[in-house]
Amino acid sequence: MKIVLCGKSGQISRELQLSLSKLCKQLICLDRSEMDFTQLESIRYQLSKHTPDLIINTVAHTAVDRAESEQDLVLAINAEAVGVIAEEANKLGAPLIHYSTDYVFDGEKTTPYTEEDEPNPLGVYARSKLAGELAIQAVTGEHLILRTSWVYSQQGHNFLLTMQRLLQEREELKVVDDQIGAPTWAGSIAQATAQMIQQWQAGSAKWGTYHLTAAGETSWFGFASAISEQLRLQGKECAHLLPIASSEYPTPAKRPLNSRLDCSKLQADWHISMPDWKSALAECLSNPR
Repeated sequence: MKIVLCGKSGQISRELQLSLSKLCKQLICLDRSEMDFTQLESIRYQLSKHTPDLIINTVAHTAVDRAESEQDLVLAINAEAVGVIAEEANKLGAPLIHYSTDYVFDGEKTTPYTEEDEPNPLGVYARSKLAGELAIQAVTGEHLILRTSWVYSQQGHNFLLTMQRLLQEREELKVVDDQIGAPTWAGSIAQATAQMIQQWQAGSAKWGTYHLTAAGETSWFGFASAISEQLRLQGKECAHLLPIASSEYPTPAKRPLNSRLDCSKLQADWHISMPDWKSALAECLSNPR
């Protein structure tokens, strides 16, 4: 099996390269220097050249606040490019795996969101990710849209690395405590994706949209507290954490207060159970990449 992985240096892509190395004969990773995701013909050319059996797209413009002032670029990468990838996958007869976000929902629901709930994105980034989902669904080819949340790892730019730095630089740190979700390690996402690919190879696959997040829930403050606890176990001094409301930390893009996703459909259809967010955090920190 030949897999084309769109994206090479992102959090999920890095973990996928580790998880998929034993599953396929050839793993081709295409970054922006090889496939320009703002140039649709570049996407078409590269995918048709490599003729993969499976395409996985991890590329996205994920700077949520900057997206508010970069709408054209965000839509080009998160929606238009995704639609072209889906079209080329369909032409090649190759299934497509694509990652989306909890931000397609507005956070007004009081319980975890299911795949049947109606999306209502709040900002440019969120709208572009939903547009990407719809572009894939419009092609009607075999695909998996995997919605995840609060992704972190030991590479790149993410909440874990930011908190590790700030907790050791400051004496006091204020963190939002009224946005609730599930911090999800990129390694857990990659491991679950590999399991789904193995099931597809074995002839058992149910295509569509699935929620894929760590089990359990917490706030950004709770996540920061867990990171602080891990640092203290290493003998490091940490800033005093203070919980605040989202209204006390205004940002260009509005975030959903409820980012919880119900993953029971993933368990029912694919028999995959995600680890609890705290145990996944401990695993992440004990396995530096």
